[in-house]
Amino acid sequence: MGLLDGKVALITGAGRGIGRATAELFAREGARLVINDLDEEPAREAAQALKGTEVAVCAGSVTDPIFPDRWVRTALDRFGRIDILVNNAGYTWDAVVHKMTDEQWDGILDVHLKAPFRIIRAAAGYLREAAKAEAARGAVPCRKIINVSSTSGVAGNAGQANYAAAKMGIVGLTKTIAKEWGQFNITCNAVAYGFIDTRLTQDKEKGATAAGGVVVGIPKEQRDAVIQHIPLRRAGTPQDAAGPVLFLASSLSDYVTGAVILVTGGLYV
Repeated sequence: MGLLDGKVALITGAGRGIGRATAELFAREGARLVINDLDEEPAREAAQALKGTEVAVCAGSVTDPIFPDRWVRTALDRFGRIDILVNNAGYTWDAVVHKMTDEQWDGILDVHLKAPFRIIRAAAGYLREAAKAEAARGAVPCRKIINVSSTSGVAGNAGQANYAAAKMGIVGLTKTIAKEWGQFNITCNAVAYGFIDTRLTQDKEKGATAAGGVVVGIPKEQRDAVIQHIPLRRAGTPQDAAGPVLFLASSLSDYVTGAVILVTGGLYV
């Protein structure tokens, strides 16, 4: 028996990093999956790696206005239900405030805040109406929404005014959905990550890029300094990051809603 047997989970940004580790963990726990990535190739590659799991792929930018409806429709056409939504997709585009452009500000808020809002809104019709129909029959299963935040959203971070604002914004959205949709037995929680070893936190000198060719990463000297301040003395792995998402997606957390779980290795104790 898996923790997610029979559940249908939708995960954005699942072609790489935390999203892919989450998809792999969910698959091992019995979920059927709808996965997304900005690029078709990593999304297909991730799906093919999940052997023995029913997987649908919906590639494309979560910031595309038509994406949320396409995303929800993919799940309902393939599986006929939605049990878990994980809003994970995103990237960083850093600059100090006086050098940050409107494009940088808007781009990061679009992907980290507006896109999750639109996805949740697009799923509202199914989630709410399904709960009402189930209530009439006497039993409403607990459905789950998990949003990805960051310690930048909790504590701020120099050079990340856009990212910090978006990640604090998603906390506000999370708590609001928890209050509005609790009556439908829908929980909404967030995970706020600290230093997780992904493309976004690798040595910037490697020149990795994200949406629109934006160079991502952290200068090696700064990266090493941050790790020295983590009580566990290491960066988290994508697998470390996926575990709390599984908890929030499973029945183990049915009485947890409106919460923000810090996954930091103790960095913000």
